[in-house]
Amino acid sequence: MLILAADSAAAYGSIALADENGVREEVLIEAPQGFSHVLFGAIEALLKRQNVRLGDIDLFAAASGPGSFTGVRVGLSAMKGMAEVCGKPIVALSNLDALSAFGKSDARAVVIDAHRGEVYAAVYDGAGNAILPEVVLPFGQFLTMLEGRTVEWISQEPLPAVTSPIVLAPRALAGAVALLAPNRAPQNPAAIEANYVRRSDAEIFFRG
Repeated sequence: MLILAADSAAAYGSIALADENGVREEVLIEAPQGFSHVLFGAIEALLKRQNVRLGDIDLFAAASGPGSFTGVRVGLSAMKGMAEVCGKPIVALSNLDALSAFGKSDARAVVIDAHRGEVYAAVYDGAGNAILPEVVLPFGQFLTMLEGRTVEWISQEPLPAVTSPIVLAPRALAGAVALLAPNRAPQNPAAIEANYVRRSDAEIFFRG
């Protein structure tokens, strides 16, 4: 099985090609002008290096956020579009899910910087099931919620006020997305939505 995965939810994105033996290649992408300018070209180059055609892909996978509203939409829309054109299944999964894959314990506290003094966070068990569902809140409040728990911390950035060891995950998450995808149920591309966790400014302004 060939899996093509993409993540464009943060300042650094990534794409990856994987098969039943693991990740064949993962590429970190920096796109200061936006992922829409570089994503398809990067995918085309990756497939060419691996001597793979788009039609050879058996499963498409995408990180669905949380993260940059625009970035999430670009990567998710690209993978949905390719899955529909190729008539192949697609799986979308949370960036927090992907980060949890870098842990080893049975209680993994995963954190992503949400800016504005907040974090996206969740706690997973060793099988990737959510013990504490995804939330967006000040980091200090998340610490308070976890008082008395022993957790393994996973983040792509150092975490203030955390004295226990932190697993610093890589910026490239597409490989993790690709490896997790075959164990998730395929989804209808048209039904997949971005996982923002936090409402956009437009939603807050117009809906209150």
